[in-house]
Amino acid sequence: MHKPSAMNIVNIKQKLPETEKVTINLGLVDLAQMDLLIEEGFYTNRTDFVRTAIRNQLERHGEDIRQTVVRKRFVVGLQRYTKAELERSVAAGERLEIHVLGLASIDDDVAPELATAAIASIWVLGAFVASNAVKAALADRIHI
Repeated sequence: MHKPSAMNIVNIKQKLPETEKVTINLGLVDLAQMDLLIEEGFYTNRTDFVRTAIRNQLERHGEDIRQTVVRKRFVVGLQRYTKAELERSVAAGERLEIHVLGLASIDDDVAPELATAAIASIWVLGAFVASNAVKAALADRIHI
């Protein structure tokens, strides 16, 4: 497995937002209870409350997540695909099935033709970074 260099990780991070915005609607009673806990100092603000609640739920379902990752053959974290790696795949007569929970990226120097020859499918839960041309070429194979 290819380990990304620090420089490549920085380049990828520059393309991604630090966070993703999620909008939810809450009932007035739930919102009031949340605000009460904030006022009492349990949380610094609504965002802190929601993030904590989400982390608690993810921890609660940690084993379910781990089992699903194994069953669906997800790579967890950052998975970067280079031109050389995709060329090796094509030369070997193999097509990649990319399953990533986190961040999948295809280097900017990868031509759309190479990507379509090397990649059978892409399933990403998180973020997928590639040139617009590569994304367009793989559009029918991307499940995000």
